[in-house]
Amino acid sequence: MPKTKTFKKTEKQRGAISLLISSAIHIMLYGGSRSGKTFILLYAMVVRALKKKSRHLILRLHFNHVKTSVWMDTLPKVIALVCPKLPVNWNKSDYVLEFPNGSQIWIGGLDDKDRVEKILGHEYSTIFFNESSQLTYDAVQTALSRLAENSGLVNKAYYDCNPPSRKHWSYQVFIEHRDPESKEDLAKPDLYESMLMNPVDNRENLPDGYIETILAGLSRRKRERFLMGLWLDDVEGALWKADNILRMATKPEMSRIVVAIDPAVTSTSTSDETGIIVAGKCGERFIVLEDLSGRYTPKEWAQKVVYAYKRWEADRVIGEVNNGGDMIENTLRQVDRSVSYKSVRATRGKARRAEPVAALYEQGRGFHVGSFPELEDQMCSWIPPEPGVKDDQPSPDRMDALVWAATELMLEASVATSVGSFDW
Repeated sequence: MPKTKTFKKTEKQRGAISLLISSAIHIMLYGGSRSGKTFILLYAMVVRALKKKSRHLILRLHFNHVKTSVWMDTLPKVIALVCPKLPVNWNKSDYVLEFPNGSQIWIGGLDDKDRVEKILGHEYSTIFFNESSQLTYDAVQTALSRLAENSGLVNKAYYDCNPPSRKHWSYQVFIEHRDPESKEDLAKPDLYESMLMNPVDNRENLPDGYIETILAGLSRRKRERFLMGLWLDDVEGALWKADNILRMATKPEMSRIVVAIDPAVTSTSTSDETGIIVAGKCGERFIVLEDLSGRYTPKEWAQKVVYAYKRWEADRVIGEVNNGGDMIENTLRQVDRSVSYKSVRATRGKARRAEPVAALYEQGRGFHVGSFPELEDQMCSWIPPEPGVKDDQPSPDRMDALVWAATELMLEASVATSVGSFDW
């Protein structure tokens, strides 16, 4: 494994710091993965906390994600850099970082209703919307009502993201300077600033060969987003359009919840991803709750699925067995024998399976709790191949898992089914 280099501020990050101390109130750093966006925003937040007794908040869609990626990883690295000898207190019961001067940094996930209510009972000097591409505009606006602490600091809102679709509210606000709801120009556009930061700008802090590995391993569309930091457009001919994906800030009461898995055949660094989607049904609405997809070993994806099954109190796990046979069920049973499991088998093409699910979205019945950029990119970029033409596109594993979940929840009654197979 290449050794990670010692962190030092790059020219781009010094430019970001200048932006963060400007007169702008809302500052977004956007661009490719591993470009140092989150690090420099946390750096600025910690410096602000040390200046005045104040309270600060880091928000993300899922609490578990902000806990593992920020609380347990990036934030400790920032503290070690900024104030290594300062006796800070990591309050692990409330997930609050406390400084000797009385300042606090809180973390929260919008999927934790009780914690959100507790968090929004306080006022803050800084609110950092981590991975803001996953958040709804309504959720951000609600949180911004708490950016009101009288600490002596100028209250600031920070945002970071890998750019999603141009239809996303963040593009409209920070690039077009337009209100996503009224579609009118922002009243005070000078309060909103943004900066593009890409991995190449952070090369000196990355492991040797990291960028070259990305270039070799990503599809063109993913390379544009995760390496070049480009905002994406709808793809002509794709089954889904970004405008057809409706948003919810929080999940409603569900009549059923399933975890759908479309496993990869292999588990190497260049393998396809294993699609893992948690979705539910509320009346006539299909609602995506979580995307846990990624590159995993069989044991890892089984643990992810079982964890999601229990955490969401799901009714069933749905597994696509064309490639895995009994492997999915056997692997899940090794983790937890009590999981309710149903296998499904594709007997017709991907397009035939996906079209009725895309139709749900066209009818205004497909909702996402927050935003799932990787999943939505697959949905809005996959073009059904012409009949008789081989599909040589990268496998849309996240989309496949979504299709199985929607079929189980919304379409099962309208097709002939049996445990173990669907015949469309």
